[in-house]
Amino acid sequence: MAARAIWEGTIGFGLVQIPVGLYSAESRHDLDFDLLDRRDMSPVGYQRYNRETGEPVEWDDIVKGYAVKKGEYVILEPEDFKRAAVKATQTVDIVQFADEADIDPTYFEKPYYLVPGKRGAKPYVLLREALRKTGKVGIARVVIRTRESLAAVMVKGDALVLELLRYAHELTPAEEFDLPAGKDAPKVSPPELKMAERLIDEMTAEFKPEEFKDTYHDELLAFIQRKYKGEEVEEVDVEAEAPPSNVVDMMALLKKSLARKPAVTKAEAAGADRSRNKPRKTSARNEPAKRAKKAAARNPKKPAKRRKTAARKAA
Repeated sequence: MAARAIWEGTIGFGLVQIPVGLYSAESRHDLDFDLLDRRDMSPVGYQRYNRETGEPVEWDDIVKGYAVKKGEYVILEPEDFKRAAVKATQTVDIVQFADEADIDPTYFEKPYYLVPGKRGAKPYVLLREALRKTGKVGIARVVIRTRESLAAVMVKGDALVLELLRYAHELTPAEEFDLPAGKDAPKVSPPELKMAERLIDEMTAEFKPEEFKDTYHDELLAFIQRKYKGEEVEEVDVEAEAPPSNVVDMMALLKKSLARKPAVTKAEAAGADRSRNKPRKTSARNEPAKRAKKAAARNPKKPAKRRKTAARKAA
């Protein structure tokens, strides 16, 4: 089934208007669990009911209402949300451009793909390539459903991505947490820091997201299958581990970490397999020496004679 746009409108920057549709860039694969009544295993549903009569209400009979007074509501139909501010609900309004590095990662909330609509291909490519060339992102305002969001318009390959951003007031300041800082922070010795830097250096590799999988999802699904087949499930101690002692030998931990065999990525393993299977090239310059060595191994007396002859010639 083709994906459906959750929002349609335009990207506006300066005088440029680009028709686009908004498509979720998330593809979640959560396991669905039904709520059951433990007594008879009957499904438990989320019932929509009239609080006055107790009767169930169908989706078609449900409307959104805003309480202006107790018991008095203003009913809003879906199109009313657009009528209130048509431009705001139909435009990704880019108000400035900025360096992506200036956006703290904690502000990123949810990504969407912006897909060009009818007659939108050329201005879409224009904005995309201009952003790519300058290394900038567009900072925009957009209203989706009933909420105005801050957003960043970014380039990802051939696509423009709309990344919804959190507002500053939606983030809890780090200062509110008990973090090790200032005079109260534990002291780190230069050797410890140097060892940690070495560990980071040895573990540094190109980030390839496709190599990381949700292993918990697969293991949980396998566990469910085992229970379904009636297989015995091993009992495990799920109690939390005791917290470590405050006295930790950091150097010993770092040395132990460095001594561990580093994980090999798929790409590295493939490269190693290719190198093992590849025929070894032999330098022509080293061939005589190799043949002499083999001959010496077969008949160890010959090299000695040659050495004596060389000695007499020298004399």
